[in-house]
Amino acid sequence: MASLVAVASFSTHIEADLACSALDAAGIDAMMTADDAGGQRPHMSFSQGVVVMVREEDEAAAREVLGEGQVRLEGREG
Repeated sequence: MASLVAVASFSTHIEADLACSALDAAGIDAMMTADDAGGQRPHMSFSQGVVVMVREEDEAAAREVLGEGQVRLEGREG
């Protein structure tokens, strides 16, 4: 099983979904994760963000696709 790593964090699901779409267009599988009670409490994602994750071997390519300027993830591992 491949390890997942966080490559970016966003304030909203919409921003994270756009990032996942960009990664998908580049041929990189990505997923979003958020601690928002399964979408029932969307306001909870404002404090921790919506995290975009990719396979460990795709991390460098994903960061290149997303570019600099994304929120840096300090202390959050996939």
